[in-house]
Amino acid sequence: MSARFLRIALAMLPVLAAAGVAAEKLTPEQFAKARSVIRPQDGEDKWEQIAWRTNLWDARTEAAAAGKPILLWEMDGHPLGCV
Repeated sequence: MSARFLRIALAMLPVLAAAGVAAEKLTPEQFAKARSVIRPQDGEDKWEQIAWRTNLWDARTEAAAAGKPILLWEMDGHPLGCV
């Protein structure tokens, strides 16, 4: 066993020991607090109020008529969850 391996193993020992420690169970009050922080707050989900178009040609025609730009959201899968 090399000295380098031994140093790395000793350095990792506290990390490995901490990984084995069980986490505390959440109380209902802690859960409610965590949930309130995680959930979107008022005003954070404005994107849901936009009338998104699922057809690029229709969106392009509408945007051209209104003189507005298009935001194209492209990704793997369907952005609206339509699979």
